[in-house]
Amino acid sequence: MQKLVDMARLVYSMGFKVLVATRVYGAAAQSGVPEATRIALKHGGSLLVLQDIDDAIDLLKPRSVYIVTSDYAERKVNPEEFNPDDGSLLAFNGGEPDFTLEEARKGQPIYLAGLEQRIGPIAEASILLYSVKRRTERRHAEGGER
Repeated sequence: MQKLVDMARLVYSMGFKVLVATRVYGAAAQSGVPEATRIALKHGGSLLVLQDIDDAIDLLKPRSVYIVTSDYAERKVNPEEFNPDDGSLLAFNGGEPDFTLEEARKGQPIYLAGLEQRIGPIAEASILLYSVKRRTERRHAEGGER
């Protein structure tokens, strides 16, 4: 439950408007979803709860899909240089173990350069989403949209 609530706080406090949660069960489903929904609404955002990542890809039709995985990363990204297209979906695994190989192949499997092991979804999301937010702010300040 706590990881879902923490992820919601992170996502919406950075100004992102949509959080998609998949494979939500147990305490996260019973207590986490209502609390995350409350946080979303308070920030003018939305929380989508779907069965699996396939549903998220099918319904949202993102331009790009990045699967953040330490086990199957094909590429290590420097957060300062990470520049996903607008409309990209970034998938972080809130459970244990990491994504399966099949799940990792649903997008571009990436991980953070300079890290030897998985640091957890909230820390991973904090680093990558902050980088995305800063790039977006700079792009808008310069008058360029993508």
